[in-house]
Amino acid sequence: MALKLRLARGGSKKRPFYSIVVADSRMPRDGRFIEKIGTYNPLLPKDSEERVKMNVERVTHWMGEGAKPTDRVARMLEAAGLREKTERNNPKKAEAGAKAKARAEEKAAKAAEAEDAAAAPAEEAGAE
Repeated sequence: MALKLRLARGGSKKRPFYSIVVADSRMPRDGRFIEKIGTYNPLLPKDSEERVKMNVERVTHWMGEGAKPTDRVARMLEAAGLREKTERNNPKKAEAGAKAKARAEEKAAKAAEAEDAAAAPAEEAGAE
């Protein structure tokens, strides 16, 4: 059985509240879980101690049993010092989209045309 440490959403519309749970990876996000090991309230300020609460003993127990945390839970574990930080790399994040690239090419072409047009009268004046 593949175990996951994941977030299960609760709360009402536009007011999220998450439980940190141990679940079988084949179960739905808010479906059946094995054990609730903490809570996460994203509406609280980031420096609040109430924002993320975890039962550290149970987290270490389940990780020892082979449970793998999801990306978001892994970040919470790193902040709590229960897991070593991993290097993240997303080189495509800063890359422009297709439309932005097309606009940049058009702008560069217009700038090159304007530069050529400005240089042409200067050459004609120098020839006379």
